[in-house]
Amino acid sequence: MTEIGNAYGLALYELAAEEGVSEEILGQIEALDDSFRQEPGFLRLLSSPTLSKEERCHILDDSFRGSLNRYLLNFMKILTEKGYMGSFSDCRKAYLRQYNADHNIVSVTAVTAVPLTREQHSALTDKLSRTTGKTVLLQNRLDPQCLGGVRLDYDGQQMDDTVAHRLGAIRDLLKNTVL
Repeated sequence: MTEIGNAYGLALYELAAEEGVSEEILGQIEALDDSFRQEPGFLRLLSSPTLSKEERCHILDDSFRGSLNRYLLNFMKILTEKGYMGSFSDCRKAYLRQYNADHNIVSVTAVTAVPLTREQHSALTDKLSRTTGKTVLLQNRLDPQCLGGVRLDYDGQQMDDTVAHRLGAIRDLLKNTVL
């Protein structure tokens, strides 16, 4: 994450929390980030040096006035004026990280070789919630290299109980065994 994204994302979150609109803006900033990933040309347009700052801000007004929270719209205008719209995704990440911290939420990615069933997803979410004491937002990502088992990625940490990890540990043990 960039320093710009972190600073601006946290500033937006502090304003949103102070004004009591942090949840509303979270939903909108995530939807915008998804849209910008699907249509990267829009971000390039908002960063185009061939358009004046006023023209780029006018594009934002025409596109989003009335459909976005005014703080988020003004935030995007500031990023556009400063030439930082390329850091929008990093701003979203910083905003989300602070929102989750303030609301006792942890985002966890379960990496598995095959998709988790609903029952497995629910049981894992419940177990992690009891263990962490936090609300768990569990996502499942597939990686056939796992072979089996599950690896949990959260808060920059990793808990690996995959078959691939276990086989690697056995391989390392055998390599270091003196006969």
